[in-house]
Amino acid sequence: MYCKWVLGCCAVALMALSGTLEAGTLDRLRQDNAIRIAYRRDAPPFSYQNGEEKPTGFIVDLCQAVTKRLSQQANVPPLRVSYVPVTAADRFDVIRQGKADLLCEATTVTMSRRKLIDFSVDTFVDGAGLLIKADGPKDLRAMEGQTIGVLGGTTTEQALRNTLSATGINTNITLAATHAEGLAMLDSGKVNAYFADRSILWVLQANSKTPADMRLADEYLTIEPYALGLLKGDDDFRLEVDRALSGIYSSGEIAEILERTFGGNFRLSPMLQSLYLISAVPD
Repeated sequence: MYCKWVLGCCAVALMALSGTLEAGTLDRLRQDNAIRIAYRRDAPPFSYQNGEEKPTGFIVDLCQAVTKRLSQQANVPPLRVSYVPVTAADRFDVIRQGKADLLCEATTVTMSRRKLIDFSVDTFVDGAGLLIKADGPKDLRAMEGQTIGVLGGTTTEQALRNTLSATGINTNITLAATHAEGLAMLDSGKVNAYFADRSILWVLQANSKTPADMRLADEYLTIEPYALGLLKGDDDFRLEVDRALSGIYSSGEIAEILERTFGGNFRLSPMLQSLYLISAVPD
């Protein structure tokens, strides 16, 4: 009798545990009618605060479009968006600890990061380069003995160090806490160049005190595929996010989102065109 009672209790406990494990992000969205979007305050044009201190940028807008499609395709009611500010240092911990549902910023996908969180299909592809003074060194080779600024704790910093090591170019590296700080260092002459993804550098140049005195070096020194970050192991939620992104790409809605960020003169590069064609996975 005692054994039957113990076995029964174990069975109930296992069923309860099974239900807990099966309850994922989609279930919580249905229960709370809300989604938590993690964004950066300092990574324009992808994820930042505008003059009214509201989250904006290409990937923030893309996540808003994904949110609308989740309501249409995954039996989820219209969702209220709650924004969670993150930094380059804590963004993955916020997802891993379940404090946000989607990481919506300029996140480069790497194998080491896949050990921490899961990623959607790609959302953008960029490449790192140098923002320099118009009268300064014209390329990386000419940076010998100079000082380069870069955002600390990022794949971009590691890419810069790897490139310098591989080419044997000796430079000083100064770490910035934010891109705005990196631009200030370049404006003031504390660094001779600032290293970041080229789309970010394009915005930094426009925000410089003397934009006419700045220019982007021609070299693409890395290729950076971006994607949305999600809690590791939540396959059902990732599938619905990928389905939403595929619909955004195949319908042409992606062009409207890009235009809002980059302006009416923006033209898809061949690399971006290929990315959205390949990532528009049929249903």
